[in-house]
Amino acid sequence: MGAPHTLEGWYVYHEFRSIRWDKWKALSAAQQQVILREWSHFADEQRKVQAERQGSYGQFVIAGGKADLLIIHMRPTIEALSELKAQMARTRLFDVSQSTYSYISVVELGGYNARPGVDIEQDEALQARLKPEMPTHSHVCFYPMNKRRLGADNWFMLSEAERREFMKAHGMIGRQYAGIVKQIISGSVGLDDWEWGVTLFANDPLQFKKLVYEMRFDESSARFAEFGPFYVGHQVDDTALGAWLTGTRAES
Repeated sequence: MGAPHTLEGWYVYHEFRSIRWDKWKALSAAQQQVILREWSHFADEQRKVQAERQGSYGQFVIAGGKADLLIIHMRPTIEALSELKAQMARTRLFDVSQSTYSYISVVELGGYNARPGVDIEQDEALQARLKPEMPTHSHVCFYPMNKRRLGADNWFMLSEAERREFMKAHGMIGRQYAGIVKQIISGSVGLDDWEWGVTLFANDPLQFKKLVYEMRFDESSARFAEFGPFYVGHQVDDTALGAWLTGTRAES
């Protein structure tokens, strides 16, 4: 039983951080503004890379107590992500925050997405999915997941035909949310502790609940899916991030 063929695109780095509020509040307003200007410069450089289609970048404020911030980078190589990690570590914002979770993966599509005889590198639609620009939706949800390997419910021991039938029904649910929820699936087998990372984007966070809840009743999820922690938040520009950190109102 051979492994199904997959297509890989950009590597993805999710960095979750919590603000050290004791350190942040000990700074003067002027010192806080220096930190925010430095971070804005760093973020602008990442947006330039995205505009040149050499990577992707997003920053988010996370709800709940698991983290305060999420930074997402996508780049062609692991080395590029490691360099970004070092660049961020040199910023003052990282001096007043600490990592609570991180995730390394690579954008992944099923091999069936490649049309026979077509050069994947020349297929613009496929390249847009393998090297995605950061969606502009206002909210984000991230969770890692595995396919179960337990007795009769062992996904990896199913035949190709069985897996295809399960995923066909699973995909029909996802298609109902087309245009409402954007998803980026990234593979992490051999790269991180789970097998896949799922990043969802929507303008209404309630759609995350509706989508995941509906899929829980799908047999492929009910029998074979194991979910890790969920993180949800909203996308912020530099002005909104600064307003959130300083407790001021962002200008509209």
